[in-house]
Amino acid sequence: MPAFFETRAGRQLLAVLAGALALWGLLYAFRVNVMTTFRAYSSDRIDAIFLAIIIAGFASFLYSMLRIVDLRKEMQRQQEQGRRALWTATHDHLTRLPNRYAFERFETVSDPFAEDAEHAPMATIFSIDLDGFKKVNDLLGHQGGDLLLQEVAKRLSAFSAENCVFRFGGDEFIVIARDLLPSRDARFAELIVHSLTRPIKIDALWCQVGASIGYARWPEHGAGIKDVCHKSDVALYEAKALGANTALLFREEMQLKVSERAKLEERLRAAIETGQIRPFYQPLVDLRTGDVCGFEALARWTLDDGTSISPQVFIAIAEETGLITPLFQQLLRQACSDAKQWPHHVCLSFNVSAVQMEDRLLATRLLEIVEEAGFAPQRLEIEITENALIKDPTLAAAIIDDLHAAGILVALDDFGTGYSSLSQLARYAFDKIKIDQSFVRSLGQGGSRHDKIVQALLNLSRGLEVKTTVEGIEEHHQLAYFLNEGCDIGQGYLFGKAMPFEETLPFLEHRLATLKMA
Repeated sequence: MPAFFETRAGRQLLAVLAGALALWGLLYAFRVNVMTTFRAYSSDRIDAIFLAIIIAGFASFLYSMLRIVDLRKEMQRQQEQGRRALWTATHDHLTRLPNRYAFERFETVSDPFAEDAEHAPMATIFSIDLDGFKKVNDLLGHQGGDLLLQEVAKRLSAFSAENCVFRFGGDEFIVIARDLLPSRDARFAELIVHSLTRPIKIDALWCQVGASIGYARWPEHGAGIKDVCHKSDVALYEAKALGANTALLFREEMQLKVSERAKLEERLRAAIETGQIRPFYQPLVDLRTGDVCGFEALARWTLDDGTSISPQVFIAIAEETGLITPLFQQLLRQACSDAKQWPHHVCLSFNVSAVQMEDRLLATRLLEIVEEAGFAPQRLEIEITENALIKDPTLAAAIIDDLHAAGILVALDDFGTGYSSLSQLARYAFDKIKIDQSFVRSLGQGGSRHDKIVQALLNLSRGLEVKTTVEGIEEHHQLAYFLNEGCDIGQGYLFGKAMPFEETLPFLEHRLATLKMA
């Protein structure tokens, strides 16, 4: 009870009671006229009671009015808090755009002729994803990235009605265009791309990003707004695969493609769990001696019905879904166990994904697997593509240094097909350079220019005192050319295709017997 009198209502009650008592005392002391008339017919006690009743009624009325005023203020305050809470829950704090929750509450039908078939409402949902946003974030930091997102939000808001532009998170935005004719969809998407790709000034620097867009129409592509948004996301995924600044309208075959990919992803997870994906081995031949000096491990996946899935397909899915690390570890563990049974001079070459080069502990994880398998680190060669080095050059240099410290060799794969080849050679210490097979195929087909490029690559490797492996040797004239040029190692169908481990030991014996006979 004492706590009640500490509240506003309690204090008001005390004040009203005090006022009523004071009023009662005042009126009783001075015997007001109304009481004088009443006293002619009643006693002093009845007079006092009647006076108390009047004052109590007045006090109750006054207290009730005060409570009503307070309750009204409290209701208004709660309503305002509710509006602020709802706004906070349905809006992105950075761009102040509606968020995903607001999108789910969005009402597509707002046309007064909604019930009229002749004026049926329509809407187009555009899913937008920025291209190159991570580079801006890396260059300017998160504060600069936030400023860029705010500018993007302003530009998108200029294209649509109020509360029809949404930010779902990161660099993903949604724009809803009501009653946009199908013939204008493509033009609208082009205008968005043009607007977002204009340079944006952040502090003293000018930055530029691209935009990929997928869009779908309501109600043509779905009865509900969520379904149509899913279709626009499917189109966006296809647009991103085609490159930056691409806009695509949803088509049913896109959904089929996504469904097939989802099924393949499920199969991939199961294949990794059951060890269905196996390493196959393609021989590496020392061109000076003709002996096999190593095997490159290549992932191969064959379904139960005998169908083979291309590594380009399932490796890409593994990278996107985060399955590449368990797949890589499983394959390397098996490959090291197999390679122990080869002669000691035969090394194992293994590819590292660009995604794995973002792992600072990559060298440690590799060494743990190698030591667990009892395989000598000096017999392991890790192949890294040029494109895997440009994401974080500093981290890549640290990983390469850690690999060398563990005794593991490092090769630059697909040399000449990535970015800044010469700068990569200057920055990183490689033990071997692998010339891409595209240069091998061009020999003798493009005149002397192609031949000179290959010669320049070989001269460069010799100048750096780095061994050279040439991929894709399939013809004898190609072999003769690289023998004449002094290349170190050859790889290709001319020497042998990728084979299961069971075939590698007979292959080595046959190769050795052939060399002895020669």
